[in-house]
Amino acid sequence: MNKLAVIAFGGNALLRSGQKGNYEEQIKNVMQTCDSLTDLLKQNYNIVIGHGNGPQVGNVMLQHEAGKKKFDIEPMPMDFCVAETQGSIGYLIEQGFRNILLREKINRNVVTLLTQVTVDKNDVAFSNPSKPVGPYYKKDEADAIMKATGAIFREDPKGNGWRKVVASPRPLHISNIELIKQLALEENIVISVGGGGIPVVEDGDIKGVEAVIDKDLASALLAVEIGADEFYILTDVEKVYINFRKPGELALNHLTVAQAEEYLAQGQFAEGSMAPKIRAALYFVKNGGKECIITEASQLSNPNCGTRIFW
Repeated sequence: MNKLAVIAFGGNALLRSGQKGNYEEQIKNVMQTCDSLTDLLKQNYNIVIGHGNGPQVGNVMLQHEAGKKKFDIEPMPMDFCVAETQGSIGYLIEQGFRNILLREKINRNVVTLLTQVTVDKNDVAFSNPSKPVGPYYKKDEADAIMKATGAIFREDPKGNGWRKVVASPRPLHISNIELIKQLALEENIVISVGGGGIPVVEDGDIKGVEAVIDKDLASALLAVEIGADEFYILTDVEKVYINFRKPGELALNHLTVAQAEEYLAQGQFAEGSMAPKIRAALYFVKNGGKECIITEASQLSNPNCGTRIFW
């Protein structure tokens, strides 16, 4: 029976440091990342792809803002912007995979699913929005938007200006999860939970909310709910480190759950960087997954790649 794996694409799978994010750059990056997964396909893995959308959703919000200023076109809410990027990034990943499948003469379909992810309307994250999104503003501009819309802005600690902040609630359930599993087990390459998923709450009706869900945690939840054997988190380093870029820096080949939790408690993993990935890995392993591998995409051809986290 084929192994089932979930692979969470990091931001550098789409857009790399110093790039502008145009179509040519992104499709080239995606091709390279998809190419790295060829070995898994040749080993008859069934795979589901999750991905980030940070730079892309920021660009969408800038486009909406420009449309408002120039043509008085009302900007769309956050959940709509996430849906936009799920479609556009899904297209790029599909294009990358289809070209590789043609080249390698592998007969598989590739499908992107717009994915809603349910969160708790009473999640404490909504009372303390902390995830910065969208463009930077001057203080008077931010004050005017806050007054007009009720949005919350905070000053960037690096002095770039003021940015809107939204909640980052914990994902609870992924829509169409049985369909995602069925498609994957039928050997289709499935792209889902893009950008962490379109955040929705169930309050009588289902409705979108102003929030950003962590894409690694959403991908971990996806991996648990479809019973994946392995969970890969692709990032811009080959392995997880302790004392990263400090004296005593050490790359880790293996991490038990207990070791990972201890290092987290010590503050070894930076928030907004490696810490969320470690938490996602722990969620997967503690909820039935066999192992999580954190690595850089180009290393996937090495059977001993990355840092492997298990019980």
